[in-house]
Amino acid sequence: MRPERIGAFHPNRLAFSRVLVRRMAREGWTVSRERFDLDDSGTGTAIYRADIPSALRPVRFAVFARHLDAADRTDRVIADKWDAAFALTEAEPTDGEVARLAANVPRQEAGRCSAREPVLSRANKSVRLFEHTVAALAAGRQPERARLLEAGYLVRTTAVYGNGKFGLADLARVEAETPFGAPFEAEMFCVWLARQFSLDWVEHIARRRAPEAFAPLDPALGRALGVGNATGLGMAPFLVGHPAPIDRWVRARETALARVRALPRAGPAERRRFLELLDRAIRHVDQWPTTDPAQQGRNAVLRAELSALLAAGGAPAGVRPWDRLVRRAAARLSVETQEALNSLAIELYPALVDDLAETACEAEDTAIDPAMTLAELKAAIAARYAWALEFDFAAAEANALFWYYSEEKSEPRLGARFEEPGADREMPVAVARDVSALHAELAGLGRADPRAPVAEFLLARPGWRETVRRVQALAGRDYAEIRGNLVGRSCRPIDLLRCKLAIFGATKFDPKSDLWTRVALFQGAPTADGLRAPGADDWAFPALAEGIGA
Repeated sequence: MRPERIGAFHPNRLAFSRVLVRRMAREGWTVSRERFDLDDSGTGTAIYRADIPSALRPVRFAVFARHLDAADRTDRVIADKWDAAFALTEAEPTDGEVARLAANVPRQEAGRCSAREPVLSRANKSVRLFEHTVAALAAGRQPERARLLEAGYLVRTTAVYGNGKFGLADLARVEAETPFGAPFEAEMFCVWLARQFSLDWVEHIARRRAPEAFAPLDPALGRALGVGNATGLGMAPFLVGHPAPIDRWVRARETALARVRALPRAGPAERRRFLELLDRAIRHVDQWPTTDPAQQGRNAVLRAELSALLAAGGAPAGVRPWDRLVRRAAARLSVETQEALNSLAIELYPALVDDLAETACEAEDTAIDPAMTLAELKAAIAARYAWALEFDFAAAEANALFWYYSEEKSEPRLGARFEEPGADREMPVAVARDVSALHAELAGLGRADPRAPVAEFLLARPGWRETVRRVQALAGRDYAEIRGNLVGRSCRPIDLLRCKLAIFGATKFDPKSDLWTRVALFQGAPTADGLRAPGADDWAFPALAEGIGA
């Protein structure tokens, strides 16, 4: 859980997007266009219907597309206009319900949804690739391969909202009364449907532009296109504020890897599959666009190390080959390559690891234990937070930053503690500092009875309540804490962003600074027509095959 480690995570088959698509294919979900009232320019309303066998009623995906001037297009969360706005809804698409959605969904935060809507989202076009694709299809040809790989998506989402915001269904209702019970399953389904709409959208506009010359998009190109996303600091505090879910998700990954590493042998089929995946991962890196010099350097090392491993024949021969592979990588290869190999190893054994996706919904307990003694609390900190006690928070460098919420921009921000005002409104993300301070407070109690209960301590010092709660609640959760100093001068929030985005299933991380990144979701995933096709779940490290595209 060190930042430099989680900042190199790659998706694996337990990622939320992979789990969703696997479920859709297994259960036979079907998606159809119920309404597609778009004009020649692509402006209008579309309603998609999803029939889910386990659901009491169909789920609809409502789309409201508009013409947007270039001057109004921004991916910032403070925008108030978008090329398209979306909502998942359980409402029947009567004229009245569609009118209600049309009056609120395009307004997003300024509107008001209902408990029948689990998710609200919006997206902007990736303008150059979108128009290039429309022009190519209207002329009867496919879009240029190089331009497609440069962007990788026709639209990018700028927010995906759920869990009760703006009147949406709260999490308890979503889990109890809709078919979406897994973490972020409804949100991932919304993004997958947005990608489906983007493919239908370009074909519709191209067909209207030149009906006689029009050529449909090559299905392989459609599968290679995903949905873009720009993610900033807002995602980082989630990892601090929701430590128990983070523990579950990372624990599932670590358990999967441990199961694979414990296998005594690798059969010929698994070895061949590993070589195939290595080759695909190399092509994936070749098709990974980034303008960030640091990520470019990491990718170059990743490609070289994967290529060397492929040339050497893949996994070592003999007993416990995957364990030996992981150990050798840890000793000799970059962290980026180590994490890629971890994901590839997990990919090899679906029957061995896929059940771990079910552990992502485990309940959590955040109650304070008032009877714990001060000695027990101090010992727990020393044992489980030794990493936090290593920092010297008296040093200016260790306490140089503070996190705050910008009232003007409605986004989390990082401030320089000794240069900017606002530290008095600091967000509670400095776990290492707070736990270290609690440990020092306990050590300084002098003659206080070490057998005294925590309840007495908190009655006298209520300001320590949340830190004590955190230490107690996370006992036994080895992957709950980011083991770094999030207010130190060297903090790189981008590491936290990549961790969570990889858990979602995002690929092709393109950092724009240490504070935000662009990614792609669902590249390589099947479209609505391909859910039941062979290989629907085979899209780890997606790469477009040679010879496809103009």
